[in-house]
Amino acid sequence: MKLLIVDDSKFSQITASNLFKKLIEGVEIVFASDGKEGLKRYIEEKPDYVILDLLMPNVDGRELVKLIREYDRDAKIFVVSADVQNSVKEEMLSYGVLDFINKPLNEEKVKLIYEIIKGDKDEGDKSGI
Repeated sequence: MKLLIVDDSKFSQITASNLFKKLIEGVEIVFASDGKEGLKRYIEEKPDYVILDLLMPNVDGRELVKLIREYDRDAKIFVVSADVQNSVKEEMLSYGVLDFINKPLNEEKVKLIYEIIKGDKDEGDKSGI
């Protein structure tokens, strides 16, 4: 499984990477530091899932979700953000993200993401994909 983590904070990238590697055996992780790089890496790397922050320079997470959706309407995206406004969460969910997780990311929240991923894979198995 390949994850693309898009966050302008190196600390957040490393923290997320370590948490996912601890929980998911053999996970491959690719990084981007802003939305512009995130879209480029999405197109190049074709990750299974995207974990992205909303507040970033150049192209922010909101715009990145829209750009990824334009490129791949079936992209599987999780938003992990410190912006906890209900309106922001509702907006992101309306774009079809799998979940909106509040920062900081911790082991419990990564387990929640992994459960959603496992459920998503199970659904794919059931439908013959």
